[in-house]
Amino acid sequence: MTTRPTPGDQQRIDGEADILALISADPWRLRVLKVAAREDLRDWWIVAGFVRSAVWDALHGYTEPTPLGDVDLVFFDPTRAAREDRSIEERLRRTAPDVPWEVYNQAHMHEYNHDTPYTDAVDSFSRWAETVSTVAVRMEADGSLRLAAPCGLDDLIGMVLRPNPHPDARRDIFEQRLRTKKWRELWPRAQVVRD
Repeated sequence: MTTRPTPGDQQRIDGEADILALISADPWRLRVLKVAAREDLRDWWIVAGFVRSAVWDALHGYTEPTPLGDVDLVFFDPTRAAREDRSIEERLRRTAPDVPWEVYNQAHMHEYNHDTPYTDAVDSFSRWAETVSTVAVRMEADGSLRLAAPCGLDDLIGMVLRPNPHPDARRDIFEQRLRTKKWRELWPRAQVVRD
């Protein structure tokens, strides 16, 4: 379990550069990104808790990372069948067995989510239930990191749990995730805002 913060321990995070520096300084997250990059998937991102937890741990001053229930690797490739997601996931688990991989080709996920078709991976996670889960990172071919934040960074940096205003984002899923994910217990400075 993470340690509780003490005054002065919290890091300051003002924007994209600070978030990318935070992830770059984390050897485990950097290794996860390198392993994912080697898969050479089309339009891939690691999204949600991978970024959110790193930022909120830093903002709370935690000295140990909050354990992740999963690492969401999404990609967008209409040429691949949905059943291939599991084979990619199995390969990643053999390469990095300490990582709780979950892999989804977003070219097909609109059917499962009952959404209009997605145009790319960023469009898919721009519709996720809460704004703080729509921030993603990937490693480019040159080793640099790139951030995507279709709902912006304000809620992530401000530690605000807010339902996503996108018309496809489901409010009932937001409420369910608030109950089950226990974000307020893990990060007590986080605030729930229901616009």
